[in-house]
Amino acid sequence: MAAQHAEPERVFLNIPYDAKFERLYLAYIAGVVELGLKPRATLAITGGRARLDRIINLIHSCSYSVHDLSRVQMDRNPPATPRFNMPFELGLAVSWAKRHPRKHTWFVFESENRRAQKSISDLNGTDFNIHDGTIEGVMRELCNAFVRANQRPSVPEMVSNYRELRRLIPEVLRLAGARSVFEARVFEDLSLLAAWIRKKREQG
Repeated sequence: MAAQHAEPERVFLNIPYDAKFERLYLAYIAGVVELGLKPRATLAITGGRARLDRIINLIHSCSYSVHDLSRVQMDRNPPATPRFNMPFELGLAVSWAKRHPRKHTWFVFESENRRAQKSISDLNGTDFNIHDGTIEGVMRELCNAFVRANQRPSVPEMVSNYRELRRLIPEVLRLAGARSVFEARVFEDLSLLAAWIRKKREQG
């Protein structure tokens, strides 16, 4: 399996896809776009190859990755099971970055301070981005993670983009013929729409 060329503006978003996380899901898309970067996620990858191969290639094609470990609770649907996808994909990114430190940089986001040190103690000594489970917190921590980004919007500007994006969701779903924001077409449409909202604001 040949490694993909890492594009400097691509950010792999390793985040939950469920209704309870929808606000933060949109915040990550809006926030990454506001920073002049391009969000990528596993739900938007296509092709008939094994899913794991596609995930690995996607990580390799991104210069950055953001891993949100805030959803460590047990799934209430039987059988009660913790979510391992996010830590697993974080491990893939850490391994890739260790082998190719100039090609990839990863960040770990959490909602509660010190919980990640307990849930994944191998990362003790890592600086975690604690977003407090809020839209403003996600924007603040994205700014901290990507402090060297070319675009430097204020947190209020980023939140404004999020609110406009959220307002337009019904129309995005209607045009895509979709029932959920967690679909490949909708993810791409939201990313493009967030970029349009930013450009419109910048043009006054």
